[in-house]
Amino acid sequence: MQGIRAAIVDLDGTMVDTLGDFDAALNAMLKDLGRPTVARADIEHMVGKGSAHLIRSALLHGGLSSDGAAALQPEAWTRYQAHYLDINGQHSAVYPGVVEGLSALRARGLPLACLTNKPLSFARPLLQAKGLDGFFAHVFGGDSFERTKPDPLPLLKTCDALGTAPAQTLMVGDSQNDGLAARAAGCPVVLVTYGYNHGDPIAEAPHDRLIGSLSELA
Repeated sequence: MQGIRAAIVDLDGTMVDTLGDFDAALNAMLKDLGRPTVARADIEHMVGKGSAHLIRSALLHGGLSSDGAAALQPEAWTRYQAHYLDINGQHSAVYPGVVEGLSALRARGLPLACLTNKPLSFARPLLQAKGLDGFFAHVFGGDSFERTKPDPLPLLKTCDALGTAPAQTLMVGDSQNDGLAARAAGCPVVLVTYGYNHGDPIAEAPHDRLIGSLSELA
């Protein structure tokens, strides 16, 4: 933590286990469309790259062609958004150690930002519902900037908002998206071992340190 002046923290799979929310909203949407549902284990490999990617992956998983999935995407998004906003946070839980870790970072005097690929309209209510919103000076979603992680742009923009150089801004995440974005932006990066990484070993993602709980940042 030497030289760190601020921290950026991912949401899904890092602070909150939201797989249950994805399961409920995504499969409700698929049922509306008369499409096959998706098992939770498969959903876990789909999350982390934003809602559009999640919906497209679910449609393709159900046997649609690429063109068929693209044609159905707008209606699928509308239905998914309605279902997600209706259940947001009801089937999710804050991971152990998150509050302790965020409290420790704040106790060091570090300003914090939440940066997620989840749409901002989903992220803000979830943070509020889980009592985490008060930790963050800024919250940015997958639709806050022109590009999403693993592109470095969201991290660079978030560093600008925090007023710190990338080299002084710690990225805390759970996936290859976070690691790749941090490396490209020039941010040090810590990854948790319990999150969602598209089914790939988290140790293979770019990182400076692996931790089993955010409380280890204390």
